Amino acid sequence: MGARAVGCLWWGTVSCTLFLVVNSLYSASDDVIELTPTNFNKEVIQSENLWLVEFYAPWCGHCQRLTPEWKKAATALKGVVKVGAVDADKHQSLGGQYGVRGFPTIKIFGANKNKAEDYQGGRTSDAIVDAALSALRSLVKDRLSGRSGGYSSGKQSRESGGGDKRDVIELTDDSFDKNVINSDDVWMVEFYAPWCGHCKNLEPEWAAAATEVKEQTKGKVKLAAVDATVNQMLASRYGIRGFPTIKIFQKGEDPVDYDGGRTRSDIVSRALDLFSDNAPPPELLEIISEDVLKNTCDAHQLCIISVLPHILDTGASGRNSYLDVMLKMAEKYKKKMWGWLWTEAGAQSDLESSLGIGGFGYPAMAAVNARKMKFALLKGSFSEQGINEFLRELSVGRGSTAPVAGGAFPKIHSVEPWDGKDGELPVEDDIDLSDVDLDDWDKDEL
Repeated sequence: MGARAVGCLWWGTVSCTLFLVVNSLYSASDDVIELTPTNFNKEVIQSENLWLVEFYAPWCGHCQRLTPEWKKAATALKGVVKVGAVDADKHQSLGGQYGVRGFPTIKIFGANKNKAEDYQGGRTSDAIVDAALSALRSLVKDRLSGRSGGYSSGKQSRESGGGDKRDVIELTDDSFDKNVINSDDVWMVEFYAPWCGHCKNLEPEWAAAATEVKEQTKGKVKLAAVDATVNQMLASRYGIRGFPTIKIFQKGEDPVDYDGGRTRSDIVSRALDLFSDNAPPPELLEIISEDVLKNTCDAHQLCIISVLPHILDTGASGRNSYLDVMLKMAEKYKKKMWGWLWTEAGAQSDLESSLGIGGFGYPAMAAVNARKMKFALLKGSFSEQGINEFLRELSVGRGSTAPVAGGAFPKIHSVEPWDGKDGELPVEDDIDLSDVDLDDWDKDEL
């Protein structure tokens, strides 16, 4: 109540009356479902639906700005994903139950309703809908593969042969050194005991993380498990005293304990950090054929395309300075695993037009989502600072986008790759004027 009282004293009685209006950010006419301690368990916990739930405070400015976007997302997702809201200022016990410390906090309640995930995406309706559909797709795929919803139920044993063990590599005293110690990959290894309750709780999270990490790192970070009650040599070697214990193994380094959270998102986040720390920066490729563009953009969530000035305008040193900026940004954002491409102004004019670049203002940059065929243009300077601000906004789901003209990439011309040298003007044919008598010309014709 403190924030509201100060507001009333500062603005006076009339403003106080207006302030009270925001106590209800949502109404019965909205597609956002109001949740309270009375109906939360029945509506959310006992439901088989996927839920996105916002925990808000009516006086919170960020919550007020999110409200129209949250309503739009709820309407778009109606009948597909449930979208709810909890006044956590009024229902503090419900907010406390889910560790809400700030506003707004958004949680995703998937198949395992007892382990809600934090939503970390953008605050636009498009970003919210994308996250909801991604979570829904994962839930459906897991059901299709035989798992109990988004993750395993946690009641299966590791020996049950369920789909959960698919991407978790089981290691033994005999197989450990060959697979882990001599590997160039990063390994996260869980040492468990079948009777351990905490291990059973971790199992579905570990399995779900293993699948996601395998996909996002292309197998460069592996999640494994060791039954320490059976493989006692390994347990003794690594001083395992409690369960579960998770250790990280990297070639040439001593193993270190993993001390992060035990949810899928926590595990995936740490795995991606390990991957980015060890991965080389992405390749920066010149668009010399249709295959280069298609393969790069199809394989990545975003492809960053730069159109650099003609070589005659910059010379080799100028072009290399632009490429260096791109390489530094590719290194900085390598954890995002985006694709990085460039082309010379005029070499792919149809592509430029489709991205709204159109023949001037070089160098230019566009970030393209090939799946949605949408793009965003760099509006600031083509510098480390300008590009960093542009990409940072993109990474949190902000920034304006536009559809790629025609809804697809245009024809890409096959061109010779840049040879790394300065450009040369084309050689013109010499004109022989020896037979021309300029004195005979009629001056009126000049």
